[in-house]
Amino acid sequence: MSDTSKEISFTVHMTAGILYDYMINHAYSGASGILGTCFGFLGIIFYLKTNFVLYLILGIVLVLYLPINLKYKSFVQMKMTESFQKPLEYRINQDGITVAQDGQEESVPWSQCCKAVSTKQSIVVYTGKQNASIFPRKDLADHLPALVATIAENMDPKKIKIRN
Repeated sequence: MSDTSKEISFTVHMTAGILYDYMINHAYSGASGILGTCFGFLGIIFYLKTNFVLYLILGIVLVLYLPINLKYKSFVQMKMTESFQKPLEYRINQDGITVAQDGQEESVPWSQCCKAVSTKQSIVVYTGKQNASIFPRKDLADHLPALVATIAENMDPKKIKIRN
C-alpha cells in the first residue's frame, strides 16, 4: 500500500521561456552542444591569429546557431503543442508523477524516471529519452522543497542533479 500522505499538487503554466530554458539545458548537457560551441570559439580564435574571415564566420555561426535555433523551436513548440496551451495539473507522491488535463490523466512510476535535473527556471524529471516533466519554479512556490525531497526519496541519487 502506498503512502499518499506526502502528495504534492500544483498547476504548471508552460511558457516559451520555460521551454527554452529546458531546451538550452538539455542541449548543453550533451556532448554535441558543448563541442559545437568549443569549435565555434576555436574558429574565432583562429580568425584572430590568421585574419581569415571564413574562420570568423564559421565561429560565429557555431556559437550562435544552437541558442537561436532553440529559441525559435521553443516558440514553435509552444504554439504547436496543444497541451502547453492549458494548465497541467500535477500530483507527485511515493507512487510517481501524475499529470492531468481536460479530464485525462497519465501516471509515470518512479521506476521509469531516468534522471532529475535543475535549470535556472525549472526542476525537470526525465521520464524517458524523449520525454520529461518540467516543473517551473514559479509554479512550485512553497512546494519546491517537498518536490526535491520526494524526488530524492524515490530516485537513485546517481540520477539526480538538482541544485536549489
